Amino acid sequence: MYLIKIKEVMAGLSNLARLYIGVAVLCVGVIVATLVGEGKPIGPTAIAQEVELAPAVEQNLPAITVSRVANLALRDRIIVSGLVGAVEVVNVQPLIQGQPIEALESDVGDLVTAGQVLARLSSTTLELQKSQFNAALASARATIAQAEAQVLEATSSAAEAQRVADRTSTLRKQGTASQAAADQANANAISATARVTVVTQSLAAARAQLELAQAQMGNVELELKRTNVVAPVAGKIVSRNAQVGSVASAVGLPMFTLTRDNALELRADVAESDLLRIKLGQTVTMRAVGTRETLSGKVRLIEPSIDLRTRLGGVRISIDTPEMVRVGMFISAEILAAQRDSLAIPVTAIGSTAQGASVMTVKDGLVTRAQVTTGIRDGALIEILSGLAQDALVVTKAAAFVRDGDRINPVLDSAAE
Repeated sequence: MYLIKIKEVMAGLSNLARLYIGVAVLCVGVIVATLVGEGKPIGPTAIAQEVELAPAVEQNLPAITVSRVANLALRDRIIVSGLVGAVEVVNVQPLIQGQPIEALESDVGDLVTAGQVLARLSSTTLELQKSQFNAALASARATIAQAEAQVLEATSSAAEAQRVADRTSTLRKQGTASQAAADQANANAISATARVTVVTQSLAAARAQLELAQAQMGNVELELKRTNVVAPVAGKIVSRNAQVGSVASAVGLPMFTLTRDNALELRADVAESDLLRIKLGQTVTMRAVGTRETLSGKVRLIEPSIDLRTRLGGVRISIDTPEMVRVGMFISAEILAAQRDSLAIPVTAIGSTAQGASVMTVKDGLVTRAQVTTGIRDGALIEILSGLAQDALVVTKAAAFVRDGDRINPVLDSAAE
């Protein structure tokens, strides 16, 4: 009887009304079945109580990880690598040639000071030459002394001859001396004066000979001094080609190679895009392969050109503790290009649009897209220059799966706290 009346009522309703009524009838049927199964009385009052006790259906929102915009200390680091080399290499060559090497006073790895003897050459030949020049000096001095005596004698004779010529000329005027005697006296005076000129020139030649002998002696003494091969600068010996018994020569390999003041540097290759961010004096942290200790240094020189084939630039970094490394070692380094406190979020939160970088912000569970301006990147973090306020929430990893206007269940990233 009840079913007949229900069918009559359903026939007079629209399709949508029929759907709603059908769902309601189904729910009532489920409640009635539940009451029968539990042995409870069936009636309008019992059904109404069960409907009131039924929990409301909650909306199932997706759980999305979010991060908070925070003010953090960020470091802009540029990763480079390269080989260790000397800041300045000094080659030591012998200053005299043709002398055999008698002794070696230093070896590879020695730290030497400026002027320290590194090797000694034979001085026998030069000592013999020095003896010869000593004899030449003595002979030149004797010649000078003899010439000086001759100059005195000639000067005295010329003066006496001139006096005789003057007296004879006076007597000739008085008529007591003949013209022949006057002419003879004048000739003697002229001859004596000429002799003075000759012996004076001989004295000058003797003095020039003495100066030549002294110069030759000075040259021999300089060569004797140069038989000691000395370090021109302080530093560390990194190679030695000299051998005892070999003849010293400036042609070929240097006898010794030094690193000036033992100063070493890292010659690193830098990507073209990073080169303009590097400045002189920036702090650098380095680590050699196979070591755990870090090295410190500073940017010493930025090469002015870029390799046309590799598109890499060159940077030279001084090493504060050169004793910890060796020439030729491979070293990786981090150049600190910038360091400041700024707003930052995880890099994974950054998206890209036609207008530039963007993030998905979350407020009261509602997702909104925001355009941002980014700055330096420090590992997994990136600086936000504009577009976000501190403590705002942004979608950390699933920004590509949510849209502007979506509602989500935000879950704060514990690793970012």
